[in-house]
Amino acid sequence: MTDIYVYNTETRAKQKFEPIDAKNIRMYVCGVTVYDYAHIGNARPYTVFDLLYRLLRHVYGTEHVTYARNITDIEDKIMQRAADEGVGIKTITSRYTKIFKEDMQSLGSLDPDLEPKATEHLPQMIKMMRDLIEKGHAYVADGHVMFHVPSMENYGRLSRHSRDELVAGARVEVASFKKDPADFVLWKPSTDDQVGWNSPWGRGRPGWHLECSCMVEEHLGTEIDIHAGGQDLIFPHHENEIAQSECTHGKQFVRYWMHNGYLTVDGVKMSKSLGNFYTIRELLEQHGGEAMRLSLLTAHYRQPVDFSHDNAVEQKKRLDRWYRLVDGVAPASEVPSSVINALSDDLNTPKALAALDALATSETAASLKAGAQFMGLLMQSSDEWFKGGLGESIDVDEVEGLIEDRLKARQNKDFSESDRIRDRLAEMGVLLEDGPSGTSWRKAD
Repeated sequence: MTDIYVYNTETRAKQKFEPIDAKNIRMYVCGVTVYDYAHIGNARPYTVFDLLYRLLRHVYGTEHVTYARNITDIEDKIMQRAADEGVGIKTITSRYTKIFKEDMQSLGSLDPDLEPKATEHLPQMIKMMRDLIEKGHAYVADGHVMFHVPSMENYGRLSRHSRDELVAGARVEVASFKKDPADFVLWKPSTDDQVGWNSPWGRGRPGWHLECSCMVEEHLGTEIDIHAGGQDLIFPHHENEIAQSECTHGKQFVRYWMHNGYLTVDGVKMSKSLGNFYTIRELLEQHGGEAMRLSLLTAHYRQPVDFSHDNAVEQKKRLDRWYRLVDGVAPASEVPSSVINALSDDLNTPKALAALDALATSETAASLKAGAQFMGLLMQSSDEWFKGGLGESIDVDEVEGLIEDRLKARQNKDFSESDRIRDRLAEMGVLLEDGPSGTSWRKAD
């Protein structure tokens, strides 16, 4: 069996992955808050940890791996969006959940085994809060339920933040009732015009951190193998998940914490004010799913990745080269060991992609296809790849008809007509390639 090594954020070291139960490997990745189109930065964790999911299934067997990726469908931004549009929160969350799922499929990510929604776990949240209050780890104050940070001796071990940083991260609108400045919210009251649920402590809504702890416990158990997400989630979100879950159950919550690095755009942080803020949807329309996926995998997941349109275009050309090589070729029966070995070394995607480039020859095209498809690439036929994405205004039958007309013009030595048809096709975004076996066509770069 292939050994898998991952970098554990908690220990700050690369470690051999040793599952709690090799027949029941459990992995949880924090999902999106569904109030708007997801942006390209959101795409990164769901792309890189999709590779981890694929690798675990390859090594341990598909039936022995469970991947949960939640949907955060209650949060103040959702409430604000619903109020702005004058609709219920369900209208907002249903719309953007559907869009998010479509975006992930376009990027080539496998569907998770479980996709729990926060609003469907209120009883579990109330139970966990009761347990924490009974054990002295939480208290009620002014309609809030607060986690009391000093009650946990090793709070802060994941982020390794100083006391001042812990306090700064414990944001709450009204802090006067807190026993300790670092205490954080488990439950907060809702006004009459805000979404809320009844609880023993009054009508209100859960804190974001509590939601994930309860969804993990409900679907994966009280101790799981891997918990992953973006680097920005280390503190306070994941730190607080540890506090809630471990103080409730009295044992280690997660064996391996994994976090991906930030994404920048053209070398700077993405920002609407800078005009470099891109949604997944708009970039998919410009570059296509596979080019976007490949672009996100060019850097190691723990390092920053810089997105640029130029890079996406370069990755499209790389895929063009690969698709030409694998045209009509069946994938090899086994994934190349060079690809598996690279990914088993803490998801070393640059090394895995270099392995694919090394296989990009006519002699090893079958292995190239097998390795690329394992990574969610080369999932179309070459014909679909080169002719796809031309837009609704382009009719494939029309293109084929114009090519036939051009052939007749050339046979009749009417070269001006032949050139006119070629120019017409170029205007439509179609590139012709004449060869010994006839004329083929593809979408122009």
